[in-house]
Amino acid sequence: MFIYDSVQKKKIKFVPIKDDIVKIYVCGPTVYDDAHLGHARSSVAFDLLNRTLREMGYKVTFVKNYTDIDDKIINKMKESGKTLQEITNYYIKRYEDEMKALNVLEPDIKPKATDSIDDIIKLIQNIAASGCAYTIEKDGVYFDTGKDKEYLSLTHQHIEESLSQSRIGTNEKKRDPKDFALWKFSKDDEPSFESPFGKGRPGWHIECSAMIQKYLAYDNEYQIDIHGGGADLFFPHHENEAAQTRCATHQKLAKYWMHNGFVNINGEKMSKSLGNSFFLKDALEVYDGEVLRYYLLSTHYRANLNFSEEDLLSSKKRLDKLYRLKKRVYNAKSSSVNKEFKNELLEALKDDLNISKALAVIDEEINRSNEILDKEPKNKSAKYEIKANILYLQKLLGIGYQDAYSYFQKGVSNEEKELIENMIQKRDLAKKDRDFKLADSIREELLKKNIKIMDTPNGTLWEKSDYS
Repeated sequence: MFIYDSVQKKKIKFVPIKDDIVKIYVCGPTVYDDAHLGHARSSVAFDLLNRTLREMGYKVTFVKNYTDIDDKIINKMKESGKTLQEITNYYIKRYEDEMKALNVLEPDIKPKATDSIDDIIKLIQNIAASGCAYTIEKDGVYFDTGKDKEYLSLTHQHIEESLSQSRIGTNEKKRDPKDFALWKFSKDDEPSFESPFGKGRPGWHIECSAMIQKYLAYDNEYQIDIHGGGADLFFPHHENEAAQTRCATHQKLAKYWMHNGFVNINGEKMSKSLGNSFFLKDALEVYDGEVLRYYLLSTHYRANLNFSEEDLLSSKKRLDKLYRLKKRVYNAKSSSVNKEFKNELLEALKDDLNISKALAVIDEEINRSNEILDKEPKNKSAKYEIKANILYLQKLLGIGYQDAYSYFQKGVSNEEKELIENMIQKRDLAKKDRDFKLADSIREELLKKNIKIMDTPNGTLWEKSDYS
């Protein structure tokens, strides 16, 4: 497999640290608000990486964390009057439900910062022992970037760029503007944890280094195989993670660094500060989770995705073709996957998750399958293989997993479904009584509601003909 390494800025051959084992850490959300499309993009991108590596036979351990102590969460506590746990548990539940809607595989481990305090404290003590930390009274413990000769080696930032891009507060007591907090002393009205440095809470960057060391780290030159996240995390977050791990352990944090592109709306980087954030919950109220997944997958993970409802609907039509094929083999058994199809698909994804090539392979296979079924509609072996191919797509890309008929019923309320089913029952009775005039009128009435019905060996089935 070949992947693009953000540090070397080129596509290189992926070679695991140890045999057939792959350890991946992806930065998860800060749980103070609902997830947006940027979170969804990252989750879907690294889910594809996870699925591809597993399909290649690697034993993957996939970890994604939750930042559940942070300035934004504390501000939310003050605004809402709710406890830390009430806020973070609520948003973690929301996030996980939305990831299920996108058919994102559960991480093998999903640690919280607040469950890793002892590990964070221990890591800070090791950083201090290496001479790379100092304390500012009534403020916190800081990482001294001047003591790390390799600082900025990850992102290759120039000093001026790093100063302008880093999330630096106006703190004149820091030795260097680039220095960052490892431990923040808490005010009386803020949540805090006991530590040898004083009551407080961890800085943002330290939690990821501590969790990687706790759950994944090898006793090796590198602690893990792949560290991933959104492109906005590369600097300063990942740069700072790498620096503090390097100083505390004399190890490199990750062998490979992978980053997904931004989601843009109206050409601007999606950001809460810009006020153009598109919440995932809002998208899922209008569009099926699988449609969103397919749309987010359809742009290469490293490219920026310019969100467009027009593009999303075009993407849905492409997914519709897969489900129309699935309907044609609805009751078929599954045999073996077509080897050529499987190999072409996997080869595309082994090339730095080349999704454009993979989707082209799928389109060709759908066209080929329909041609076979048009010529030989009773060819059982062909149907069995097509069914197997669709099941393989479920496993590898996480698409095509829904019931073929239910998929086309999205956007219809439960009340409407009940009305449709009642009308279909009346039509079935009319046909049984040979009252074909009534049966036809019911069909016409349903068509006016954009409901198309199909008489099949499994009974009368229906779909919403204009679902978008």
